[in-house]
Amino acid sequence: MKNKAAQSKAWKTVQVARHPDRPQFLDYVSEIFTEFDALHGDRLYGDDGAMIGGLARLDGQAVMVVGQHRGRSTREKLQHNFGMCNPEGYRKSQRLFDMAERFNLPVFTFVDTMGAYPGVGAEERGQAEAIAVNLAQLSNLKVPVIATILGEGGSGGAIGIGVADRVIMLSHSIYSVISPEGCASILWKTAEKAEQASEALALTADKLQKMGIVEEVIDEGEGAHVNPQEVMDKLKVVLTKALQDLQPMDADERCEARYQRLMKFGSDNLGLTA
Repeated sequence: MKNKAAQSKAWKTVQVARHPDRPQFLDYVSEIFTEFDALHGDRLYGDDGAMIGGLARLDGQAVMVVGQHRGRSTREKLQHNFGMCNPEGYRKSQRLFDMAERFNLPVFTFVDTMGAYPGVGAEERGQAEAIAVNLAQLSNLKVPVIATILGEGGSGGAIGIGVADRVIMLSHSIYSVISPEGCASILWKTAEKAEQASEALALTADKLQKMGIVEEVIDEGEGAHVNPQEVMDKLKVVLTKALQDLQPMDADERCEARYQRLMKFGSDNLGLTA
């Protein structure tokens, strides 16, 4: 009975993370930051509507903001490719990270994607390579990097902008190597086992915090779509505090701490406690 209850809780979290009225990246940008100016294109192939980024200010300080946006209406979803980035989206973010490094701008990334776009064209244009370069680049940035999981954090599509000094999750967001449906289809040959898979994946914020994968969880009550302003206000406080903690650190020291944070994953230092 205990396992069944836990499964139901995990699956409920998945449903809330996917709620159609849940605030999205641009909603948070408009409330938390000011003077946001989006920059476009990867200077190689084209622009990707799923990945949006640009210059902004947080309480007056210039910062770089990058995130995935899914869209709500059918037209918007198509424009933003349902939040599933192509290689040019990750290469656009690489360009913005380079700019942030050049001008000493702290980087804020916001994850909300089912995963990177798996189409043939994306693979032909170097999807895996683009994500891999992002991982290397974010690992070595000298400026502070703070990532927030807003809704779904799916697979390499999420981790492509998820390497950071601090990772924050909303309490009804999820973060996983694969979707519950994808996991169930592989393990049990049917997506109908998605609820069981959601528990096995340990994709909820509370479990990931216990494991040390994320540093802070923002309580969103019944869901960010119910009290969006309250959740955004809480997130702004946490983001501001994280930046205040990270900025005084020496750049090399901060980079080393980020490296050590990553290296402890999978070690004996991590473990889900009962």
